[in-house]
Amino acid sequence: MGQSGPDSVLRVGLAGDSAATVNHGDELGEAVIRFGLCCTFRDQPIKFVTTTARAIGKMKRPDALIKLSRLCMENADALLASLRFCAANNIGCFRINSQILPIKTHPECGYEVTDLPDSDEIIRRFKECGKFVTKHKLRTCFHPDQFVVLNSPRADVVEKSVLELEYQAEVAEWVEADVINIHGGGAYGDKQKALADFACNLDKLSSEVRSRLTVENDDKTYTPSDLLPVCRATGIPLVYDVHHHRCYSDELSIEEATTQALATWNREPMFHISSPTEGWDGPKPERHHDFIDVADFPKCWRRKTITVEVKARAKEVAVAKLLTELKNKKSDAAWFVYIMRCADNSFYTGITNDLPRRLAQHNSGTASRYTRSRLPVELVYHEVQKCHSTALKRELAVKALVRQEKESLIEASTESRKVVE
Repeated sequence: MGQSGPDSVLRVGLAGDSAATVNHGDELGEAVIRFGLCCTFRDQPIKFVTTTARAIGKMKRPDALIKLSRLCMENADALLASLRFCAANNIGCFRINSQILPIKTHPECGYEVTDLPDSDEIIRRFKECGKFVTKHKLRTCFHPDQFVVLNSPRADVVEKSVLELEYQAEVAEWVEADVINIHGGGAYGDKQKALADFACNLDKLSSEVRSRLTVENDDKTYTPSDLLPVCRATGIPLVYDVHHHRCYSDELSIEEATTQALATWNREPMFHISSPTEGWDGPKPERHHDFIDVADFPKCWRRKTITVEVKARAKEVAVAKLLTELKNKKSDAAWFVYIMRCADNSFYTGITNDLPRRLAQHNSGTASRYTRSRLPVELVYHEVQKCHSTALKRELAVKALVRQEKESLIEASTESRKVVE
């Protein structure tokens, strides 16, 4: 596998001989963050090709294999172009699409690479990608589709999942990928049993898959604290998705989850970052924004040597924007917990790192569904918190107060300001 261990990344960052990582220098100590791009581009003319089982099924098998062979070679070339772009644009990791070899594991139309007329050339081109990864100290990874569910109660689903993972491990060998990341699967009415089934079915995987396999917390079923015991017991690292954790939280703070996730890795850790489309108070916060709000980037990550995959719809443009804003230290702004009095005399509690902007958003009706129908609102209380994580905890505590307790908090703050004045 490629040079993606912590030592090599640190050396790259300190020596300054690679465009693939960002060294934060004296401010943050010897820490290098590698930013990752997921699968496709927004503006770059780099395209991956695919087909459908229906289209292939209508063709005579020899003709179908010729077409599939051509698509595989085109995707190998597109992957190399992607890696070249990443190396030249401060992107240290590229996630490879699961259909890099189109419909590879389909039950009727699937194939072995050796079935394809240009199999040797296909493998050679993908191995060229692996050589490029190693030379430029990049990282590649996979994130199989949602149908890969290792803990399904259906044996056929588990069997298909194993086949898909084995296929991706085959390509991973060629391209020097060291991560094949999956979700924990379903709970099926018994979360502990489902996790036990997940751990048990790991024995069905080859060493090529097991050495690369990771598991990620999601926004509906498994939190970091659900998965961490399985990770420790099986040696499968946790890919910590902070957006998912904010959507589906547990007793762990972001700092605690980060520390515990780091401890599960035997190579450079990988985390995920994304921001909600309409803000944390908006509908469906699990949906990904075009860009990353730099305030959503955990401050505790900035002192780590890690890979951070950027899950944003603006793709390479979003990575560039986040990288620039982090360099400008915009994420160092303080966070505030605030209370607003609505027109109907109810209270709304929230957090922000820009109070004037947030007040304006509320009064324009773009900040929250709750305040949108209760305008205008007035800022009646705020307090400073050192980071986003502590602000979130304090927000929950303030929201849990009864109205009289909130009134007392506001009154005490008002009296305090009078004394100062």
